[in-house]
Amino acid sequence: MKIAIGYTVVEGPWGGGNRFVAALRDALLKSGHLVVHDLRAPDIDIILIIDPRTRIPNIPFGAGSILRYLAFRNPKAVVIHRINECDERKNTRTINFRLRLANYAADHTVFVGSWLENLSVWRKCDGRGSSVILNGADPDVFNMNGHKPWDRSGPLKLVTHHWGGNWMKGFDVYQKLDQMLSEPTWSDRIAFTYIGNVPKGFAFQNTTHLAPLDAYQLANELRSHHVYVTASIFEPGGNHQNEGALCGLPLLYRDSGCMPEYCNDYGVMFDGPDNIGYAINRMMDEYDTWYERISSYPCTIQNTVNSYLECIKSLHGTCEEVRKSRHIWRNPFLFLLNQIPF
Repeated sequence: MKIAIGYTVVEGPWGGGNRFVAALRDALLKSGHLVVHDLRAPDIDIILIIDPRTRIPNIPFGAGSILRYLAFRNPKAVVIHRINECDERKNTRTINFRLRLANYAADHTVFVGSWLENLSVWRKCDGRGSSVILNGADPDVFNMNGHKPWDRSGPLKLVTHHWGGNWMKGFDVYQKLDQMLSEPTWSDRIAFTYIGNVPKGFAFQNTTHLAPLDAYQLANELRSHHVYVTASIFEPGGNHQNEGALCGLPLLYRDSGCMPEYCNDYGVMFDGPDNIGYAINRMMDEYDTWYERISSYPCTIQNTVNSYLECIKSLHGTCEEVRKSRHIWRNPFLFLLNQIPF
């Protein structure tokens, strides 16, 4: 098959979506498929929408280009729309609209977390197919090799990492942890490291703050800690907690967005800054149990990619049925609206 992926991989430290596309591209090539990042070929079988925002430099095409391609060049191509964003994630107002508009071009929608299905991010009313495929991290990079569990002889070392520096990534909790480190009750019991970017004007006082790291450097740093904490609010389907878990770190995770779906049975859940202390105490009490369990954490990139390969194969096998049921001009206004670059 010939698969067009609407995303160009960026080298160096970047977000989890970038690592996902790189892994999917490599798996497709290994399976004998041809991967392109444009719509110039007249015989593309599968088109994958990663991000509808065509003004971003590494997004080579969007829904408008896809609709023109289907209408005037190749109606047999099948379009898969991967949804891994929402306005709720960053307290914005335009992402859901852009996702829903671009979803007009999709024959099948893949969500990175089940909770996204209930948001206004897709055209559920069109009755087109959908599925949920959880994100996964690369165990060749993120693994327990060399990790030493907490032996209770020193502080419990907490760590988190985010590429984006948006406050909604959980900085209310990370700020609380930073404050706790100045309190006698906690100062000799825990340590906290934050890896990545922070909101403009924000500065840690007691936390170790490291610049963004990528791949093996990041994995090595994660393995030097004991517990991974994620306080992200309305996270669509994060990959950061997967990377921490695969490095052998039990999870402290917020009851928000996709986190329960990804983290249940592999750590301790908390609501926010008011009960993060309680969650840490519980983790300390139960650490050995969670450490033993984390070795079977299932969210690997292999599982993710295999699910996408199965999805692509299945949809390609029904491409004729998809084409007949598509009705690309069913709403001319939405067809034309998608031609406006956002």
